[in-house]
Amino acid sequence: MAHVVVIAVGADRPGIVASVTGVLVEHGCNLEDTSMTILRGHFTMMLVVETPPDGDREALTKGLTAAAAAVDVSLSVMPIEEGVTESPPGDPWTVSVYGADRPGIVYGVASLLARLGININDLTTRVAGTSGEPVYAMVLEVTIPPGVHPRELGMGLEALAGELGVEHSLHPSDADIL
Repeated sequence: MAHVVVIAVGADRPGIVASVTGVLVEHGCNLEDTSMTILRGHFTMMLVVETPPDGDREALTKGLTAAAAAVDVSLSVMPIEEGVTESPPGDPWTVSVYGADRPGIVYGVASLLARLGININDLTTRVAGTSGEPVYAMVLEVTIPPGVHPRELGMGLEALAGELGVEHSLHPSDADIL
């Protein structure tokens, strides 16, 4: 089966998901992996879509483009490489970081994880609090590979949290987290 990635972004409003997924159903497509959320008032969606082997990719793209225009969102459709291996093996863990908002928090944590060979599976951030005292919250779902002990990550996070002036937590991910 062929797969495409569909990315859409636009001011949040009802009907975006229905418009895009309606076209996918009309073309015999199946949603596989998806991520949809609101970021600062903008609805964003990323979809991995299985297309029928005999599907007309040009007609699908035209249909999606028209549906996106009807709800005033920008849309991109890209074929993706087949046969890409799954994420690296290891154990699922959750990392949470929170504190005063400042530049460099995501970079600092991502750099630490990269140095340890830890894969980021999902990363979500939010700025909360007041405009005078914004609080930054970040939650990461990661895979700690064999040979890396979670204690090593914990010590790295402890040192980094001190440098960045943030708090952190690290715990095994629950099996029922999607």
